[in-house]
Amino acid sequence: MSSYLCGMEKIKLIRGDITKMEVDAVVNAANSSLMGGSGVDGAIHRAGGPEILEECRQIRAECGKCPTGQAVITTAGKMPSRKVVHTVGPIWGQQSESESDRLLADCYRNSLSLAVKNGLKRIAFPNISTGVYGFPKERAASVATRAVKDFLSGDASIEQVCFVCFDDENYRLYEALLQNNQ
Repeated sequence: MSSYLCGMEKIKLIRGDITKMEVDAVVNAANSSLMGGSGVDGAIHRAGGPEILEECRQIRAECGKCPTGQAVITTAGKMPSRKVVHTVGPIWGQQSESESDRLLADCYRNSLSLAVKNGLKRIAFPNISTGVYGFPKERAASVATRAVKDFLSGDASIEQVCFVCFDDENYRLYEALLQNNQ
């Protein structure tokens, strides 16, 4: 696991496995059913165990599907984090590019807002929507870093945000954006 701390000390970049992060909350790139899936979603459900799925079932029974850009919170089960914030990213090509950008930024903003509401101070994000949802990685990294920086500039309660990249390509994209302060 490699890491990089950017000039804004609250943001950390890590190359590694989000399910192993020792933070207050990890963010799950969930699907709208909240019932688990592939990629990050499947990895979090497998690592956390059945407690996560059970809480997702309860949320779904009460609220239905989770809309794109919104977020809900559950236990982290057996993972080292305390909580999992599940957010549903946009599927590239299902709406305009500007609407996709807005919805992806909403994922980050709403996840951070939910973390603040629950007293969580250290949050780890995956690369939301860049896997099977097809969001262009460079564009997603730009939207993500901008949304997080904007949120942090208005809320001092979050102590650290980690961007956790599973692959080298995303890591390099985030590193370049964070080094260039974009």
